Amino acid sequence: MKKNTSRRSFIKKASLGSAAVSTAPFVFGAPQEETILLHRTYHEIDYAANDHINLGLIGAGIQGIYDTNTALEVSGVKLVAVCDLYDGRHARAKELWGDTIFTTRDYRALLDRKDIDAVIIATPDHWHKKITIDALKAGKAVYCEKPMVQKFEEGQAIIQAHAASGKVCQIGSQGMASLGNEKAKQLYEEGAIGDIVMLDMYNDRYSAEGAWQYPIPPDANPDTIDFDAFLGKAPKVPYELKRFFRWRNYQDYGTGVAGDLFVHAFSTLNHVLSSHGPNRALSTGGLRYWNDGRDVPDVTITLYDYPKTATHAAFNAAFRINFIAGNGGGGGFKLIGTEGEMEVGQNSIKLTRSKLGMVPGGYSLVAYTEAMQKQIKDGYAQKNLDTRASKLKTGTSTWEAPRQYKGAHYDHFYNFFEAIRGNKKVVQDPTFGLRAAGAALLANESYFQKKAINWDPEGMKLI
Repeated sequence: MKKNTSRRSFIKKASLGSAAVSTAPFVFGAPQEETILLHRTYHEIDYAANDHINLGLIGAGIQGIYDTNTALEVSGVKLVAVCDLYDGRHARAKELWGDTIFTTRDYRALLDRKDIDAVIIATPDHWHKKITIDALKAGKAVYCEKPMVQKFEEGQAIIQAHAASGKVCQIGSQGMASLGNEKAKQLYEEGAIGDIVMLDMYNDRYSAEGAWQYPIPPDANPDTIDFDAFLGKAPKVPYELKRFFRWRNYQDYGTGVAGDLFVHAFSTLNHVLSSHGPNRALSTGGLRYWNDGRDVPDVTITLYDYPKTATHAAFNAAFRINFIAGNGGGGGFKLIGTEGEMEVGQNSIKLTRSKLGMVPGGYSLVAYTEAMQKQIKDGYAQKNLDTRASKLKTGTSTWEAPRQYKGAHYDHFYNFFEAIRGNKKVVQDPTFGLRAAGAALLANESYFQKKAINWDPEGMKLI
């Protein structure tokens, strides 16, 4: 992408306007304009039973259920098997999807089934590498929840297994395939914000559930849960229900706020900018409120450096997470450039372009005599910095998804299943997934080592 050409293209559209729904409005004469994003079309085919993609779910917890329900909205997909280490989730699977669903505690029994074409892996993070590789070797297409890996060094093995298998592998950061991401990428490449200088991402929460204090069912006990299997490669510890049901709170099984939340932002950011990611991170924070046994922070601030590349200027990114935000909660994701700001959501984009103040005002002129002030003002007036053309390029435009939009989560699974059928490529393959996860994991590395961490975004390794 040639940014100078793109910027001229955007400014030309801003001056002339456009009638196309997919690109309008580019005229910023009004304070604010709103447009409906161009609706996506899907191949809604009534597949015969023999043409269904048979699906298996490995990890039937919260995200696994949401993933599977969304996957089953796509035409021609059928769930045939569910694996989980808690028996209560077997009962829930049959309640949701029918008594004929095969259930097991052993994911290998699911992978051995010849009638399964694809699997969703929604297990704790420390199981992602092992099960993903085993599934690919078993000839299954894989949808692996983010983050793709718990440790940096696990990623290359998944990339290699994926290449050797010839099977489809999608990493599950669902916002990737959204209408919002698609529009943000288009606007950025057309020069809507000029050169990027900063990314501001924050996520505030104010609830026990938002801080991962998930409920523990009364029937959970050593007989209904295979705790040893849950531990897997993790250090052996005594049986503890909190570790099983609230695994995100522990370094042994999860990746903290970075792996759970940062990775979504990096997926979007790297996609919009066609970037491979940052090369440095510095993180701070602490455990400020949720002293429930967890060993990961509940407040985190991480600063990232992105190097200059062919698709973007050098810039900085600020990621902020607060799990005890007394304001009640909220979130944001803003790309801030030399000529505008773009607030990106899965279903909407808000673009704001302001006029850069180049002419001095009363504040800086106060130190000069009246005669000198007039002379300075006349000098700036001759430079003609405050032109009508510059004013025409300012204002706010918002693009919203249409009411009938099925959502980013649906789009991500639709992309996955279309790739299995040979109609598309996945939008987040394991290489992309490692770059997103690797950037997120830098925050943990920096936080626990208490120093800045350097990263090679091309080679996807620590420096």
